[in-house]
Amino acid sequence: MPNQVVMGAMMTCTFGAAPSTLVVLPANKVMAEGPPAANIMDHKPMVNIMPFGVCSSMANPTVAAATAAALGVLTPMPCIPMTSAPWVPGAPTVLIANMPALDNLCKCMCNWGGVIAFSQAGTTKTMIP
Repeated sequence: MPNQVVMGAMMTCTFGAAPSTLVVLPANKVMAEGPPAANIMDHKPMVNIMPFGVCSSMANPTVAAATAAALGVLTPMPCIPMTSAPWVPGAPTVLIANMPALDNLCKCMCNWGGVIAFSQAGTTKTMIP
């Protein structure tokens, strides 16, 4: 069974160069093994999802511009996550603040083409059916 995701969970992006951690504000008032538990709506860029170092996606306008200026040599630029859709699929059997809970199998799509996934959920005992 998948684990509940909490604040501090480690994430990776397919176009990012470094891992990042999830930030979950305590607004939902649900804790799991200490830190605040996340739901699928915890996807806001620069609030919940922090940068992944540098981005190498050509769909990112800053990367495309820097690559064009370098005469076609891929030039990664600082990551600014652009996540406009919630995490999918979520865990509909467990609700946190009336939204499906976030488990470590969920993915979030960046507008620049990256897929954000969890490498560590932040919990070891709290599992979601």
